[in-house]
Amino acid sequence: MIGYYNYTVLLTYLSLASATTGIVISLTGTGHPFIGMFFMLFCALCDAFDGRVARTKKNRTTEECKYGIQIDSLSDIVAFGVLPACIGAALVFRSEIYQFGTNGIDLVYSIICFAIMAFFVLAGLIRLAYFNVTEEERQANGEGARKYYLGLPITLGSMILPAALAIVLIVEKLAKIDFTLFYFGALLGVGIAFISKFRLRKPGIKILLGMIGFGALEAGLMIYALLI
Repeated sequence: MIGYYNYTVLLTYLSLASATTGIVISLTGTGHPFIGMFFMLFCALCDAFDGRVARTKKNRTTEECKYGIQIDSLSDIVAFGVLPACIGAALVFRSEIYQFGTNGIDLVYSIICFAIMAFFVLAGLIRLAYFNVTEEERQANGEGARKYYLGLPITLGSMILPAALAIVLIVEKLAKIDFTLFYFGALLGVGIAFISKFRLRKPGIKILLGMIGFGALEAGLMIYALLI
């Protein structure tokens, strides 16, 4: 079979499998967006270590390195682009206010929500393609490890969107109001950050571990919100 199947790509393959499962669960029946978000958090955990695992293999060929970059981006657009959009779609489908209905207000809100989802995925795709091009140029020029990112890395959306979704769920449970648009506001803001031109320092191992802890906190908050 074509492709590579050594341990350096295992986490990337697991991330894609998790993202696919999250998409299916989010869009099944009336939709389970809050469960789908747990799969995105698992994708983020895989992504946090896939590069470090890959670099432990010292005899990787140039082709293997380029293959790793490509599949990482292809997996990321599904896990951190399509999956969050599908979670948003599931929120729309379950909402009585923002679904396609018989009156004009329902229709307008639905169109706005789906336009934001399309923009979010497109912004993630543009960011990943731009990153791949600049990363190939850096490697061709023999530059060292990257110290800064330009714009918000698509994977960092997985730190923001679960928190936004947890807030939506808590407000719905406690205040008994539909707070769906809050998630779409976060989706729009993160999408804009993907393609905005600002420098962000690449996180070190301490910050990375802190982000993992924050993700665990978000998962706990989501579980709490589902149970109350």
